[in-house]
Amino acid sequence: MILPKNIVIVEDEVITQRYLKNILAQYDIAISGCFDNAIDVEAGLPNCHCDMLLMDINIKGPTDGIQLARKLLTRYNFPIVFITAHNDENTFQEVLELAPYGFIEKPFSSKDIIFSLQLAYQRYLAYDKKDEIDTRVKSKEESLVIDDNYKYMRKTKILYHNDQIVKLNIKQTKLLEILVQNINNVVSYDMLVSEIWLNNVVADSALRTLIYSIRKLLPDLPIVSHSKIGYSLEKNN
Repeated sequence: MILPKNIVIVEDEVITQRYLKNILAQYDIAISGCFDNAIDVEAGLPNCHCDMLLMDINIKGPTDGIQLARKLLTRYNFPIVFITAHNDENTFQEVLELAPYGFIEKPFSSKDIIFSLQLAYQRYLAYDKKDEIDTRVKSKEESLVIDDNYKYMRKTKILYHNDQIVKLNIKQTKLLEILVQNINNVVSYDMLVSEIWLNNVVADSALRTLIYSIRKLLPDLPIVSHSKIGYSLEKNN
């Protein structure tokens, strides 16, 4: 049985933490770190031996497990297996975007954990690690500095405000992706509606409401309105 030797756990429920520790101890897997929030993970990981990370999606603090995973994957080369009590479609789609090595649904058994870890680690070892590292480096280079406050990562579709991840919903994320793809160019109302709502019939005010929601969240993000035409995201030269 091929299993990782050192695992880091990110889980905010103390009972679940203990349960995972007991399961892993039976297979002589060392817990090199155990955290319940993103800040402690980022501070503690450099001091941990990590062959794999078990990531709960709902953790303490404003940054959830999916956002944290996106950020970590730009820095580290280890497999992440997600744990969640939520199996709704939106959550599942967000996780899929990260091409996870595993997905464990709560409540889980000891057998569920070990089977998932074994499968995930074998998949990880099957890939050329050098290629993965090269991909991580490339993703770091695929960033767009919008201005002094905002940076956008093209590969992971993450927006940073003063080096902090901005939490956006699915439609806000899609809108920003389109504007970034057309940086400094006007994107028409029709194109935005078509791309964001996939040609579904929506109210005339839907796009305006979406723009308003982003401006309310990020009033200094340079999204410019062009009367009767569309919107653009303006990058400082």
